[in-house]
Amino acid sequence: MKSPTWYNFIFCLFLVVFSSTQLTAQNDTLILKNKDKLIGDIKEMNKGVLTMETDYSDSDFQIKWKDVIYVSSQQTYLMSLSNGRRVNSKLQTKVGDSNMISLKQGDEIIETEISNVVYIKAIENSFISRLDASLSVGFNFAKTNNLTQFSILSNLGYTADKWGFTAGFNSVRSNQDDVDETKRTDANIGAKYFMRHDWFALVNATFLSNDEQLLKLRSSTQGGVGKYIIHSNRVYFATGTGLAWTNENYTDPTIDTKNSLEAFLSLELNMFDFDDISLYSNFVVYPSLTESDRVRTDLNLNLKYDLPLDFFVQVGLTHNYDSKPVEGASDTDYVFQTTLGWELD
Repeated sequence: MKSPTWYNFIFCLFLVVFSSTQLTAQNDTLILKNKDKLIGDIKEMNKGVLTMETDYSDSDFQIKWKDVIYVSSQQTYLMSLSNGRRVNSKLQTKVGDSNMISLKQGDEIIETEISNVVYIKAIENSFISRLDASLSVGFNFAKTNNLTQFSILSNLGYTADKWGFTAGFNSVRSNQDDVDETKRTDANIGAKYFMRHDWFALVNATFLSNDEQLLKLRSSTQGGVGKYIIHSNRVYFATGTGLAWTNENYTDPTIDTKNSLEAFLSLELNMFDFDDISLYSNFVVYPSLTESDRVRTDLNLNLKYDLPLDFFVQVGLTHNYDSKPVEGASDTDYVFQTTLGWELD
């Protein structure tokens, strides 16, 4: 049997290890423009907002990055700069100059303005902490004809050191007396591999089903390259181009399945840190390479207003156009959605 002294030694050793773990986990320091000082654990900075966990608050602090005048951390982070460069480094304000950040990657010292840092993530963070997700739903009911409408908007994202993954699912269902159900569903899944100078390679797959254009399912697989034209703490603006292979099945069984090769040009705008309002828009043009004079366009526009506790209200517009629809189908389909949701950051 071990002596009580041995038990006491093990217990004291555990306390020392635990205490030092706690201290090293809470050794990041921030000083803000109003001279407030925060000590804790920097979790991330994304879209102009830095998230910090502290021992003296049950809730994480969220601080605008533009309000930070001093930062010091011995953690290693994955960081993106406004010129597109991705750096793995500790984070330290340059001594004597609060406008500059000093980074070290290998033997290279990188000094840049603090405003040029547009993304920060602790690379030792768990899988869940690299995820971004949101889900919002809407429901409408009218006594006249017992009209009911249900809509859902959802998004999922994951950021790794050199690549990013996104997925989305949106759906609208409407029912009323003496009228067939109308439905519209679109989904997407894609990945980007980040390269130097804000260039990236991209692979996407999109799916669309809607009654207005008689589409049972349109699936499109895309590959190409893109570049961030603007990559700041308030605005991301990117463009991309490449080729897409598209397959179309129709609700009318007498219409033959179509396969076509298309080029595509995309524009993506993401605006944030405008108080509690953010705007996301994606516009894609598909000129066909195998069908003469056929052009398709897809537009997604989402305006979001943040509420407390990670809830939000969102207004969305999705618009699809086809210059050569099949016989009996409309050339245009669109839907407005107003939803209430919650997001995981």
